[in-house]
Amino acid sequence: KQFQKIQARLVRELEKKFSGRHVIIVAQRNILGKSYARSQKTKGLRPRSRTLTAVQDAILEDIVYPTEITGKRTRCKVDGRRILKVYLDGRDQANVEGRTDTYAAVYGKLTNKQVAFHFSS
Repeated sequence: KQFQKIQARLVRELEKKFSGRHVIIVAQRNILGKSYARSQKTKGLRPRSRTLTAVQDAILEDIVYPTEITGKRTRCKVDGRRILKVYLDGRDQANVEGRTDTYAAVYGKLTNKQVAFHFSS
């Protein structure tokens, strides 16, 4: 959260430096498996922030940072494929519209999930 204060300015400067390419900053996160067993010293369950779904949600939040996610739907197709529909804040549509393909590609590489971005009105 502390980093997000300067993230917008940093991304703008990096995009200028890399001649207009899209720049996305994603935090490093750990995923602990279901069978996670703690050592004798540190007792307790696996933290919620280290579960697979929590990490994937956090990655999605990082990718689309300047805008906010207003809703999510999972579309299950007849052939078994799942597509995550993510609704972004409509106020930021002008700033973000050109980047949605980049967001989808990055999220797909990191999580191996298909995602489609839409804007809520």
